[in-house]
Amino acid sequence: MRTGRHAADTIGPRPYRGGMWKRLVVVVAIVAGACSTPGTVAPGALPPLDPAGFEQLLAQLDRPAVVNVWASWCVPCRSEAPLLREAHSRFGDEVAFIGIDVQDDQDSAVAFIAEFGLEFDNYFDRNRSIPAAVGGIGVPVTYFVDRSGTIIDIHSGIIDEAGLAIGIDEILSR
Repeated sequence: MRTGRHAADTIGPRPYRGGMWKRLVVVVAIVAGACSTPGTVAPGALPPLDPAGFEQLLAQLDRPAVVNVWASWCVPCRSEAPLLREAHSRFGDEVAFIGIDVQDDQDSAVAFIAEFGLEFDNYFDRNRSIPAAVGGIGVPVTYFVDRSGTIIDIHSGIIDEAGLAIGIDEILSR
């Protein structure tokens, strides 16, 4: 059994005793805290939205809304994105258009929005908690919301031009 001080204890890397890693974690936490402000979203990223925030968003609307749940990896979502862009262009003064990206990553979501020129508000719901809370199967899902913030219809799956037009007419007539 060795006792006392040895060269291995004072020269070269020190054996792991946990102290170095603890200091590293503290330094990383300080740097991360200094580089961001709590509650802010990184530039170019979609703001997160959960079911409570979604409910609050609908309650604050000043007009009816079309809410589309999508993902960048979803082929049907890619097919309906141009239709939603055109509907927003035509009805955006009368109807709020809102997108909710689910089960995706921020970079792909931002690229999808840019690719399709979606100029309406989009939010990020990584865990698909909003559709789980309010209904709708799979992706895409489209909600038609009246002026009072009540969801009056849910369309699961790809929506076509006729279905979107009927839904918009319904929410505008209420």
